Amino acid sequence: MNETTNRYFLELSYHGGPFHGWQIQQNAFTVQECLEKALSTYFREPIFIMGSGRTDTGVHASMQVCHFDMKNQVLGDNFLKAINAILPKEIAIHSVRRVKPDAHARFDAIKRSYFYRITFTKNPFLEGLAWQLFHHPDVEKMNEAAQILLQHEDFECFSKVHTEVNHFRCKIYEARWEQKDDQLLFHITANRFLRGMVRAIVGTLLEIGFGHKQVEDLDRIILSKDRTQAGKAASAKGLFLSQIEYPTDIYLD
Repeated sequence: MNETTNRYFLELSYHGGPFHGWQIQQNAFTVQECLEKALSTYFREPIFIMGSGRTDTGVHASMQVCHFDMKNQVLGDNFLKAINAILPKEIAIHSVRRVKPDAHARFDAIKRSYFYRITFTKNPFLEGLAWQLFHHPDVEKMNEAAQILLQHEDFECFSKVHTEVNHFRCKIYEARWEQKDDQLLFHITANRFLRGMVRAIVGTLLEIGFGHKQVEDLDRIILSKDRTQAGKAASAKGLFLSQIEYPTDIYLD
């Protein structure tokens, strides 16, 4: 019998609090490990997945995408209901779509978006999902500085050190702060992100907002390519991977 391999994209979300990030690692509880175990249990054979990218310990995803391959099996009408019943409450799969055999969740992504949530009041419904601050920064200055990010492409100064990357170039399409009631949201979209990049950017922009750095300092910080020149990374619990865009022609259904 000829084997037919189908590739599927899963769209999911997760609360990053209990996990040591996305990627499988020894002696650590990760999102990827949970998903692979659940899929392997459902299909009764080993299933391996590839995500659109990593998220660090404690970081959340309102949208994450991964792909996996199946040979000579169909998903079944109750796949979503069944797999969500197997997964822990912190992970939910929202959709599954068949894609071209060479479609890749990581390499085919065109844009990725994150948002960062800050709250200025104690809110039990945002526990673990926002960073609480007690003083208000200058949002106008932070937005002015955020636009400087769009003028650069090398962001080594915002990357975790000793990362396995070939280069530090990223194209940022959007970076802006939004005041919403008692919350402050930072939105950022780029073609790719470096490890720890968004949290380092948030921390640096907050230093500008609180007057510890000036708007005009940001150009110098970026050109330095030195992580120690940028601000301290913001807390992981306020960060969400929120959107991933792909070419529409990779989908088969």
